[in-house]
Amino acid sequence: MSSETPGNGTYGAAAWLRQVSPYFQEHRGKTFVVYLSGEALREGFVDGITRDISLLAAVGIRTVVVFGARPQIVAGLAAAGIASEIQSGVRVCDAATMDVVRQVVGSLRLDLEAKFSFSHRSGQIARVASGNFVVARPLGVIDGVDLGFSGQVRRVERTLIERQLAQGDIVLLPPLGYSPSGELFNLKGSTLAASIASELGAAKLILLDSAAGIARPQGGIHRQLTLTEARAVRDQFEHESFERNLADTAVRACQLGVARVHILPFAVDGALLAEVLTRDGIGTMISNAPFDQLREARLDDVGGIVDLVAPLERQGILVKRSREKLESEIDHFMVMVRENTVVACGALYPYSEHLSGELACIVVHPDYRGSSFGDTLIRALEARATETGLTSVFVLTTQATQWFTEQGYVVTGVDSLPVERKALYNFQRNSAVLTKMLVE
Repeated sequence: MSSETPGNGTYGAAAWLRQVSPYFQEHRGKTFVVYLSGEALREGFVDGITRDISLLAAVGIRTVVVFGARPQIVAGLAAAGIASEIQSGVRVCDAATMDVVRQVVGSLRLDLEAKFSFSHRSGQIARVASGNFVVARPLGVIDGVDLGFSGQVRRVERTLIERQLAQGDIVLLPPLGYSPSGELFNLKGSTLAASIASELGAAKLILLDSAAGIARPQGGIHRQLTLTEARAVRDQFEHESFERNLADTAVRACQLGVARVHILPFAVDGALLAEVLTRDGIGTMISNAPFDQLREARLDDVGGIVDLVAPLERQGILVKRSREKLESEIDHFMVMVRENTVVACGALYPYSEHLSGELACIVVHPDYRGSSFGDTLIRALEARATETGLTSVFVLTTQATQWFTEQGYVVTGVDSLPVERKALYNFQRNSAVLTKMLVE
């Protein structure tokens, strides 16, 4: 039980709900496709994953689950004494191999349905729908080898899937496809998930696999990548490597029109919820558009700016501005937006007669101090000053003198201010004045 009480703080559950409720509202009615690798279906992981997926569906997120079965198929073939050949990264599926695939995948599907049935403490089970929603065709002969019953997606029965989603069902899709002639084909689960996400116009494709994300050469993972960046990173991995295949799936999904692809570690309990219900998440996100948006501020950003500056105003670090003043001066502001949240802001007030401008109200959310947000924002404000014909900018600060000095600003003193700005200088605050020449 949380030690927080109404008298000395906020209940932990209440604080959590306040944090995640904007994401519930934002995602409600959107379609998410979640891919569970065969490794993610092992005992110890799948219970938590199915509970988290059920929670997303319960708050109105239209959810499709696609699962893989590679390790289970390998084990099944070994138990049956059947040798398995891989050709160009694809399993050669003869009739005997396909019999094992059918048994393994069918068993996994039933197990998953049972897990979803047990996922609500209230006793209300999550409804799951599955069926012949994917039409497939054989891959055929590659490099002289007939791949047999290994197939690829030919068509997705979108209308049928949409009908189940509209009823609030979780749609569960195995890595199998059906032909009009009644044949069954083995499909690559992650590739199927990308196709499904594209066909449904999904807001997100979420890949739950053994990797924590897309690895960086110097260690750690990439947190956010644009499609262009993801292509470059993918090409650094060896062909047919696990990392290459994972990155390639993400790139392919974005190329097919999926807005965002998230790569998450299934072994981290709650990874799915942490990724989609918090601002930063824990894995790698690949996006068709830049993740952080730097733009001119709008009236609907005023609330976010107020939230940023209010703590600093209370501490006396910033001069207090009323909401009305911010609204009247919003055209002077630029903002950095992440996940529809203003995480940095700054303003430029021009003194055109002096060919100079004041940079003011430069604030970065505490979670992102130490990042490049402040640097990016100040460069954008300086660029705006140059575009409007100003040759210098200045700042007044009580606590950030060193940071501005690192940005190329020089301490110049009160006498360097434009006459009208000097008349407004508050000697009680004793702010340092720093100037930077934009044109040498």
